Amino acid sequence: MLAIIGGSGLSQLSSLDIERREVVRTPYGDPSGALLFGRIGNEPMVFLARHGYGHTIPPHKVNYRANIWALKQVGAEGIVSVASVGGIRADLVPGALVVPDQIIDYTWGRAATYFDGHDSKVVHVDFTDPYSAPLRQRILAAAQRAGEAVFDGAVYAATQGPRLETAAEINRLERDGVDIVGMTGMPEAVLARELDLPYAAIAVVANYAAGRGASLHGIAMHDIEDTLHQAMGRVRAVLQNIPAEAV
Repeated sequence: MLAIIGGSGLSQLSSLDIERREVVRTPYGDPSGALLFGRIGNEPMVFLARHGYGHTIPPHKVNYRANIWALKQVGAEGIVSVASVGGIRADLVPGALVVPDQIIDYTWGRAATYFDGHDSKVVHVDFTDPYSAPLRQRILAAAQRAGEAVFDGAVYAATQGPRLETAAEINRLERDGVDIVGMTGMPEAVLARELDLPYAAIAVVANYAAGRGASLHGIAMHDIEDTLHQAMGRVRAVLQNIPAEAV
C-alpha cells in the first residue's frame, strides 16, 4: 500500500475511492489528521493531509514524527509527498511539476529523529540519496503514462517558514545550488528513512521565488492559489497512473 501526503493545494484527494477513515494514535502524539484509506484504480492507497484537512497547521508545527510513524504503523510500504515550492532555477516556472533528487535542510528546532532517547543507542542513517530511486522512477513512469511533463531531478531547500524567503535568502540558496524551495521536505524525508520507508516527492512550483521573474518585487499570493488549483489536477493525473508494482 502506498501512502500519499498532501500539502498546500492537496488537502483532499478527489480521485481516491475512500473505503474507510481511521484516527491513529502514535507514541509521538497525534498525526495531522485522520488517515483516509481507499483505492485509486486497483492501487490501495492511504492519504494524509500534512497541514490538516482545514489547512490549519503551519509547516514548523507539523508533527512529522507522528505522521510518518502512523503511516508505517498502518502498513504503508512507501510515501509519495506532494508539496508546493518556489522556483529558483530559471526553467522551473509556476505550474511546473518536479521530482527532486536532493535536499538541503535549513530548518531548525523541529523534532527531526526517532533516535533521540537518552537511554537508546546513537543511530546514524545514510542520507546520501534522500529520495528512493525506485519510487522516483515509479512517479516518472506514472507521469509518462498520464502524458504529464515533469522535471526529473532538482535540489530542494527546506526552509523554516511559515514566512516566505527574502530575495537575499533566495540569492544565497541559489549560490548553494538550490533549484526549488519549500518548507516541509524536512524532517519528513529523513524520518521516513529512519523507518525504512521509501520516500519520494512531487513538487509543484507555485510561484517564482522572491526576487525572481514575476516575484521580482513581491509575491502575489492570490496567483499562488490559482496556480496550485490548476497544477493539482495534473498531480492527480500522475497519482492515478502510478503503476501497481512493488515499491
